[in-house]
Amino acid sequence: MYIPIGAYAAGIELANVLVSTSPTVRGAEALPDLGALSELIAGHELRAPVHEDVFQVQLLRREVRGIMETETAEQAVAGAGVLLGRAGLPPVLRREPDGPWQWFVPTATGAPLADELAALVGVGLLGVVRALGHDRFRACAAPGCRGVFADVSRAGRRRYCMPDVCGNRLNVANHRARRREMTS
Repeated sequence: MYIPIGAYAAGIELANVLVSTSPTVRGAEALPDLGALSELIAGHELRAPVHEDVFQVQLLRREVRGIMETETAEQAVAGAGVLLGRAGLPPVLRREPDGPWQWFVPTATGAPLADELAALVGVGLLGVVRALGHDRFRACAAPGCRGVFADVSRAGRRRYCMPDVCGNRLNVANHRARRREMTS
């Protein structure tokens, strides 16, 4: 697998989704089996998972969360570097078909899925620190949610780990509070 260094958004998107599958965030395991893992990695050009990969990716999820919770950019870079080193090889310069030269991080042939995934996420985490800054790693603003995420939005104003869940939950609670207030 060749991971384009400049296209870190795919890696960080995958990191955000991976971290949000945790029982810490969801209240129950959202990555319980091979089917859920296959769905998680679909479209990311990773090899097909096998049953043994599920537990290894669950362990990786903890590492990724830990990096997103670091206090300094240096700590985040060090952690992402460790992830990258699990399957990543030295960067190479390759020409895109009929296109310009691009930097890629190749992964070791035969590397376990969790290690390839770690390298992809590592590139994403490093890309966020370099392009956007460490302050883009955030905790979810929804009351009671323990989620974390990397905000790669253009404006940098994302507040929720899962906007469609946490943001909606908060909006519904606020709406109900206003209705109760109006009927009181």
